[in-house]
Amino acid sequence: MSLEQDLYPPVKALLERQGYTVKGEVGPADVMARRGDEPPVIVELKLRFSLSLFHQAIARLSVTDLVYVAVPRPNGRTARGALRDNLALCRRLGLGLITVRGDGRAEVHCDPGPHAPRKSKKRSARLLREFDRLQGDPNSGGATRHGIVTAYRQDALRCAAHLAESGPAKGALVARATGVAAATRLMSDNHYGWFERVDKGIYRLTPAGAEGLVHWAYSWDDQ
Repeated sequence: MSLEQDLYPPVKALLERQGYTVKGEVGPADVMARRGDEPPVIVELKLRFSLSLFHQAIARLSVTDLVYVAVPRPNGRTARGALRDNLALCRRLGLGLITVRGDGRAEVHCDPGPHAPRKSKKRSARLLREFDRLQGDPNSGGATRHGIVTAYRQDALRCAAHLAESGPAKGALVARATGVAAATRLMSDNHYGWFERVDKGIYRLTPAGAEGLVHWAYSWDDQ
């Protein structure tokens, strides 16, 4: 679909199947529908999700609570992710969402109305644990160019620093010296390629680990 007007016939047919009388370009509204004495339905048409689309839809909420946005149904994995994210946004804003498939059929993904997303206690607890484990404030909010410093990376850096200073050591000794309780498992998993097992339970620092200590030097010291 190359024109917004291509979305109109499928959206109109969808609403007419539900008993609405539908007209296009009524005042500032792309599509307006009436069914008896019920509040009007307004649909804003766009070829893709955009900030201006949501601005327009929110403005229509001053006329009616029944406001939808309609876009062509996106294809591909990335597009499906964008559809999921924009569906969540529509729900938070109290908007409905319609997509039009390539075969010209319109589908409703959500209807307008208040939405109160359920809080995830598991996600909240995980975020709080990460906050408590993270030493100091090594990350500038929103910055990712250098890389994000996580509590896990800080633990790995502590283990690497100990090995750089003392040489190969048992995981239990590294754990006691660094305060990283999971040092043995961390070095065994070797997520960053910084550690190498030289004997049962004994690990040493790899060249990549030495480089990691230089690259991340600012981010792990106690502050």
